Amino acid sequence: MWLRLRQIALVAEKLAPVEKDLCDVLGIAVCYRDPGVAHFGLENALMPIGNQLLEVVAPIQENTAGGRYLQRRGGDGGYMVITQCDDHMPRRTRVDELGVRIAYKFDREDYRCMQLHPKDTGATFFEIDEQLGEGAHDADGPWEPAGPNWQRAKQTGRVAGIVAAELQCDDPTAVAAKWGNIAELPVSPKNTIELDNAVLRFVPCTDGRPEGLGGIDVTCTDKSAVLAAAEAIGAKQGEAQLMLCGMRINLV
Repeated sequence: MWLRLRQIALVAEKLAPVEKDLCDVLGIAVCYRDPGVAHFGLENALMPIGNQLLEVVAPIQENTAGGRYLQRRGGDGGYMVITQCDDHMPRRTRVDELGVRIAYKFDREDYRCMQLHPKDTGATFFEIDEQLGEGAHDADGPWEPAGPNWQRAKQTGRVAGIVAAELQCDDPTAVAAKWGNIAELPVSPKNTIELDNAVLRFVPCTDGRPEGLGGIDVTCTDKSAVLAAAEAIGAKQGEAQLMLCGMRINLV
């Protein structure tokens, strides 16, 4: 069985300004806005980075899960690590065996979703999904949350992929062990987990914010253009790091 990093979700108080900054700095474009998230009191935008997706959600009404998460973490930031698997049922069986609660799930003809409760996983939301149908397991294949033909919006002139997610934790070793047990993957002595196409990195909380998805690593095709655009809006943090939507974005 394999497990890929397919999507990173961020949460913001306001969608439009964050969406603009991400597109302007990273050189990416919106492929889809999911009307279904309105059921949760949210609006969203999805943007391809290579064959993965970056999503931003924002509350459009009071008392939403996204709004409560913003309050808990003290503002915009990382929200979910969304992975793609090749066989969903064994993953569900594993979660049941471990006694991990499922915060949200559904089974459709072409897609299966399992979102795990962050109080049981630690750090942030861990989601394991499977796409079904023709070409479903292709790296560049269909992905239901990103809508039809998401590939048409791919822009790789500046960035080409998400190769790591950094999860800050009160106890990185314990949280990494939980995620490793769920994913059925080994945890390195440095508290990292190797997915098929990316690394999950578990680190201490050092920025004054509570546990959560604190950063991602993206591969660059034009690093200087990314840094120049970030500097223009005050988002440059160093020669290889930006801060957008309350997230550290490391350039590799």
